[in-house]
Amino acid sequence: MANITEERHFTSKLKQALSSPPAGVIEFFSALNIFLSITASLGNVLILIALHKVSSIHPPTKLFFRCLTVTDLGVGLFVQPLHAVFIMCPLIKMKAHDVFYLQRVRKILSWCLCAVSILTSVAISVDRLLALSLGLRYRHVVTSRRVRVVIICLWLLGALGGSTRGQKIVLTFKGIFVGFLTFFLTTMIFCYTKIYLKLRHQQAQLHNNVLQGPLAIGGETPLNVARYKKTVSSILWVQVALGACYVPSAIGLMLSANRVNYLAGRATETLLYLNSSLNPILYCWKIREVKQAVRDTIRQLYCI
Repeated sequence: MANITEERHFTSKLKQALSSPPAGVIEFFSALNIFLSITASLGNVLILIALHKVSSIHPPTKLFFRCLTVTDLGVGLFVQPLHAVFIMCPLIKMKAHDVFYLQRVRKILSWCLCAVSILTSVAISVDRLLALSLGLRYRHVVTSRRVRVVIICLWLLGALGGSTRGQKIVLTFKGIFVGFLTFFLTTMIFCYTKIYLKLRHQQAQLHNNVLQGPLAIGGETPLNVARYKKTVSSILWVQVALGACYVPSAIGLMLSANRVNYLAGRATETLLYLNSSLNPILYCWKIREVKQAVRDTIRQLYCI
């Protein structure tokens, strides 16, 4: 009975939202999301292969990168194609009943993957702070086994959030998403502020760029401060991109549906999913080893 009431409410909202979209907007956003789903899928598959080949990244940190890449791959393979079909529903004359369940599946998958992405980014920020703060003890404290447990917990939290559905808890759903995003931004600012202050304090005590103590950021060879800064900078770019893509959607969720028109709604949703296509580009741009591994993989594919 609850599902029938919810479906009727959804159908009413759907007719209102899609009654008069601007000319050409449906076709544009449908094509854009299909294109982005392809780029996200191919790009993140290449990154997963590259991460398998790269040995210079510390294994626990690499696990976090893999987790983030898997969420982006899931968006490209499942969420964006479903989103494209939802946008095209007025053109392909889908029944409201089918659109209702398609949209429900999309929202569940989208929430689960987005939540895991946010939580994984938080974990990466903490990981970088621990790498600097713990020094030699880092590799003994942050082990692959512990990181796997953390990642499993992140996926369970994401799945729990994704299971929240129904109009009765839509406000709770919005609050959870905005809360997660606020938690991510707050943690990111805190961690990188601490990293900046700690590096500045250490550099004030060092002379002539003397190597800091072994940071064990990647591999078994002690790395210097310059390399650590480069690693943090690379991760920061990825997280800034995530924030830039997610914040407009959070603002849209907080606004009333009557104050968000069709064009703005489709734009913020597409921008959120765009993050999954941007991340592979940022990995290749900022992490030299990943870029080289991607190049080698593409060359091997051409030779087949």
